[in-house]
Amino acid sequence: MGEGEEEKWCVVTGGRGFAARHLVEMLIRYEIYHVRIADLGPSIKLDPTEEKGILGQALQSGRAVYVSMDLRNKSQVLKACEGAEVVFHMAAPDSSINNHQLHYSVNVQGTQNIIDACIELKVKRLIYTSSPSVVFDGVHGILNGDESLPYPAKHNDSYSATKAEGEALVIKSNGTKGLLTCCIRPSSLFGPGDRLLVPSLVAAAKAGKSKFIIGDGNNMYDFTYVENVAHAHVCAERALASGGAVAEKAAGNAYFVTNMEPIKFWEFVSLILEGLGYDRPNIKIPASVMMPIAHLVELSYKLLAPYGMKVPQLTPSRIRLLSRSRTFSCSKASDRIGYTPIISLQEGLRRTIESYPHLRAEHGPGKEGPSKSSASLWMFFLMVVFSLLILSILGTISPWSLFVIGIAAAFVVFFIYDKRKKK
Repeated sequence: MGEGEEEKWCVVTGGRGFAARHLVEMLIRYEIYHVRIADLGPSIKLDPTEEKGILGQALQSGRAVYVSMDLRNKSQVLKACEGAEVVFHMAAPDSSINNHQLHYSVNVQGTQNIIDACIELKVKRLIYTSSPSVVFDGVHGILNGDESLPYPAKHNDSYSATKAEGEALVIKSNGTKGLLTCCIRPSSLFGPGDRLLVPSLVAAAKAGKSKFIIGDGNNMYDFTYVENVAHAHVCAERALASGGAVAEKAAGNAYFVTNMEPIKFWEFVSLILEGLGYDRPNIKIPASVMMPIAHLVELSYKLLAPYGMKVPQLTPSRIRLLSRSRTFSCSKASDRIGYTPIISLQEGLRRTIESYPHLRAEHGPGKEGPSKSSASLWMFFLMVVFSLLILSILGTISPWSLFVIGIAAAFVVFFIYDKRKKK
């Protein structure tokens, strides 16, 4: 931005989130806009690397500012968006929390507040961070899916259902009093700063639980390095800002965004774990065996959450995500907003692994020991039996199903145990 030029501002909602942090820094580097970082916290707290980096410098110079904002508070939303030319709406609750009221209040009502503020304040462009899960029903896998896929009658979870509602609102608002909108659907984000995927994988490995593959292990996935996600948002904004036929073509649409390098889900997980010094998963457990346990865990959380139970990772929706294929075509994003990945999957994996030195295994792969692995195996079997009994008592499954699934679980456990014993 040249000296004497009028300051142009953009807003990034959920600006302290994983992908949003990368977008904020990318926007600061490009110097097209001053950046207003909007998030729930009363003030911004920088990591040591951020303080010394481009974000810390921008906050000191005034090229970036922080504003505390709750999407559910219309007056706060109006204040955050005032004077902005562009809004990147990235804020959303943790997808693993299956709380419909929370997701609805943020993803639907909060998004409507953003739209209303943009229209009232004459914001020119709104880019909404959606999710590929808006077209996923949790039952059918998706291979090379494109934007012609409809929203399913029933979504995999509350997060996906409400993200779809929010996305529909944004697309519908396109063209209202000059507002141009579009939606980005980034698939399975990873990269430095991730606080969910890699930490949860390492926690499972340290607990001896990373040996297991849910399903047959052949389900394909599209992952997206976080810098590519940020890049896609910039591509979308630049296309909408271009005016004319380019903007007209780009506006009012949703776009799948990936690294364009589909890979087996469990191979990707294995590359992360091996890169950090842990063994790759090698024990396959049918998703049908895991599902009763996941239902019981979810039921327990609903009952015990008020008493401090942490959000569980093992839920029915998570089991479906881990065992189904989910790959998507980026042809539309390439054609209409000019998106192509700027960081390859291999390079993204390398950068991700290097960013977690504190999570590396202390003694390298294969050092967990057979006792810990065996204990996890028997614990798994006991959980299956206990879950099936509870579900049978509750009438969720029939006695016949209890018998069949119990026998299958026993067979899997004894087969694996015998195989390990021979080794």
